[in-house]
Amino acid sequence: MDVTDVTPARQRPVGLAELARIPVRRWRTVLAATGLVVLLAAAYLLVFPATYTATTAVVVRPVVTDPFSVPSGGADRAVNMTAESGIATSNDVIDKVASITGRDTTDVADALTVETPVGGQVMRFSYAGHSEAEAVDGANGAAESYLELRKGMYENQRAAVLKSYDDTIALVTTQRTTTQRSLPANQGSSNPSPRTSALLDQLRALNDQLATLAEQRSKIGSADLSPGSVTSAARAPVPSSRDAAPLILVAGLLGGLLVGGLIAFVRESMDRRVRTASEASALVGAPLLGTVGRDGSGRLSDTDLRYLVLALSRWVDGPKPLPLVLLSTAADERREQVTAGVAAALAQAGQEVRLGVAPESRDRIRSLLTEAQRRHPAVESTRPRVPRPRPMPSGVPTPAPAVPAPAPAGNPEDTMIIQPVRKPRPFPTEDPKNGGVYRSTTTTSADKTEVIPRVLPKETPAVDGEELRIGAGGVRLVPLDAPVAGGVTVIDAPPALHDERGVRAAREGRAVLVAARDKTRTGRLSQLVERLRAVGVEPVGFVVTGEKRD
Repeated sequence: MDVTDVTPARQRPVGLAELARIPVRRWRTVLAATGLVVLLAAAYLLVFPATYTATTAVVVRPVVTDPFSVPSGGADRAVNMTAESGIATSNDVIDKVASITGRDTTDVADALTVETPVGGQVMRFSYAGHSEAEAVDGANGAAESYLELRKGMYENQRAAVLKSYDDTIALVTTQRTTTQRSLPANQGSSNPSPRTSALLDQLRALNDQLATLAEQRSKIGSADLSPGSVTSAARAPVPSSRDAAPLILVAGLLGGLLVGGLIAFVRESMDRRVRTASEASALVGAPLLGTVGRDGSGRLSDTDLRYLVLALSRWVDGPKPLPLVLLSTAADERREQVTAGVAAALAQAGQEVRLGVAPESRDRIRSLLTEAQRRHPAVESTRPRVPRPRPMPSGVPTPAPAVPAPAPAGNPEDTMIIQPVRKPRPFPTEDPKNGGVYRSTTTTSADKTEVIPRVLPKETPAVDGEELRIGAGGVRLVPLDAPVAGGVTVIDAPPALHDERGVRAAREGRAVLVAARDKTRTGRLSQLVERLRAVGVEPVGFVVTGEKRD
């Protein structure tokens, strides 16, 4: 039974520096969000009219029946501030303010704000107008309207109470008059009758009731019905929304940065990309062959490419090396630059490289190789060249072997080898005029010259394309599906995620994946690895591009 290792992968904690890299990588998103929020704040300040806000404070007092009496300890609780706030924002007050400012009642209701602090008897009327005069008139008008409305309500309540007292006093007076008429004429007798005594007691009670009613009515009539007074009236100048313009812009800037950072994190979570070599290694399941960065001019670093060639040497060197197939998920991951750089670096080392390219990328790779050729012109190879044997003409006799001469007597070790004398041998020489080959033959009679026409080789369909000499070697551009020949073969496969030619080429060689930092999506890279493994191709390693070198 197979035992599978289920040990979880070690996860290192994410620091603040790594979290800060996400907004830095997506600085365009952060900048766009910040600019949009600041633009909205500026539009609010410039397009929308300025709003002036005036405030009037009113002290609300309870109704005091005796203005000269000392108020009790619970006099401040006699006012219900919640009810007073409702009266201050009633339709009567809004209608009065609308008539003062000349605005619609709906606009006045939106512009008027009444604040009632907890545990106090102060009301603040705030009115937001389009001008200072409107704001001042609205706030003061709202406060005066409230006081007038509340005073009118108190007066109506007092009038109703006084009317009730007057009716009661009139009724008691009528009863007293009726009782007085019921008394007998001889009231001065010392011994009044029981009926007379009862009428007299009733008359005294009615008189006391009339006195009490009159006293209560006088107290109600002398009550102070003022609901309060204005302690702080609104006056010009008043603050406006334009006064806080710098703070609004700063708040917009900070808010934009915050919103942009949140959007950057959301986009990062929805669109994961390769950030480090360790992430790519976890996705590919193969070792890192090299990291190729950019130099100051934007090209791939030649030093990184040479080190990458050293890492690839284990598959390049050998009697029958398999082609190196470089694959990527998309066309914008610098795969073509890496392929051309690897081929140029191999050529600088003296290798004869066959570079298989697709028709659509041939021109781009040719320009990259031409640029590499300008930087590294062709030089004489330091490898020893083995001369090819020249074919011997069929009419020339084979030279005889050396015949040893007879040794002199008495000294058998002294032996001299006599080389046979060669006869004049015809050597072919070119004739630039006739376009043929002269072969001179020597005979016993006279010298004759025989013209042998040049036999040009027939043109065969060339599989190889153009060749560029770079350094001590060369790079020959061949089609993507060219047959494998001797030497080192590097193949620039099309984007293998959507083009089956890349996966088909990887089956004939060793697959090397190219991933661009901050550009290659992790989902696409995983999908490419799954497709390669589905056809039996295991990547030998991967290359990360995109880092900038100093």
